[in-house]
Amino acid sequence: MTTENIAVTLIRGDGIGPEIVDCTLTVLDALGVAFDWDVQQAGMEAAKEGGDPLPAATIDSIRRTKLALKGPLTTPVGGGYRSVNVSLRKEFKLFANVRPARSLFRGRRFEDVDLILIRENTEGFYVGVEHFIPIDEDPKAVAEASGIITRSACRRIAHFA
Repeated sequence: MTTENIAVTLIRGDGIGPEIVDCTLTVLDALGVAFDWDVQQAGMEAAKEGGDPLPAATIDSIRRTKLALKGPLTTPVGGGYRSVNVSLRKEFKLFANVRPARSLFRGRRFEDVDLILIRENTEGFYVGVEHFIPIDEDPKAVAEASGIITRSACRRIAHFA
């Protein structure tokens, strides 16, 4: 029996991302599975070094490995660049946010009820249709954001769920 290393794109993330990723790598190492980590950049670090918060090399690596471990990424407040998280979702069509939840209330009426929450992950306010409306001398007097939800995305997430 031969075992091959599992190729994974590794994006350490911003802020507490590297710390979280290091802990995750420790847990994964305990599994005894051999990983081939392709370390790539995204987020603020990538923007500072190369001007692009989501470099083509990172996208190419994820396409090649078909698997990524990503730490939290920061989205600058008030400008800079759009969310790298949303860009990744759109690029790879990661439309479903799946959140399992176990009941914490054992011994009560609904003790055996666990949930899986499914949420559409690319539309609504994620489309990023945003702008300011000037009033008098204030060019940013009103901020407006529109959520766009298409019939096809509604059908897609309903079918997934």
